[in-house]
Amino acid sequence: MTDHAVPEDFVTALLSLRDAARNPAVLLEEVPPPERLAPWTAALAMRTVREEHDQPLASGRLVVLHDPATQIGWNGEFRLVAQLRSQIDPEMGGDPLLGEAVWNWAHDCLEEVGAGYHDMTGTVTRELSEAFGGLELRGSTLHVELRASWTPVTPALGEHLLAWSDLLCRTAGIIPQRYLEEA
Repeated sequence: MTDHAVPEDFVTALLSLRDAARNPAVLLEEVPPPERLAPWTAALAMRTVREEHDQPLASGRLVVLHDPATQIGWNGEFRLVAQLRSQIDPEMGGDPLLGEAVWNWAHDCLEEVGAGYHDMTGTVTRELSEAFGGLELRGSTLHVELRASWTPVTPALGEHLLAWSDLLCRTAGIIPQRYLEEA
């Protein structure tokens, strides 16, 4: 943070997150934002409500970066940095197109809620954890992790939060309640 007054666009962004539509399958929590990435930052942690073995099926984070002077590569005053980690079923984990599918889902979720964005970059990683010894009863688990950043077209960020929450559910195989009600 800086000693200057909080920029109006940053206040608008934070209020839009507070007032955003909520995905009922995702719990949100404000967490300390990273430092030194931008003069103005905020962060939300999220996790799915439906849990397995006392652990959420998916968890993630959405970080808002704001620099009125802009930064190289942002092509705007804001940058959203997001991460999610989700348990996936073994059949899905073996798909050679998993990374491409998850990356496309991220774009789909942003577009489905009307979140305008550009300059999206990121990575998709799949992780296999095998248990041995006394932990063999737990079996193996597969996770997919997506790290992405993009520039929103306006300071109104509510749709971006909803999109990332929807993606969290989609990767964990949870159909958000609002989609069930629309069917």
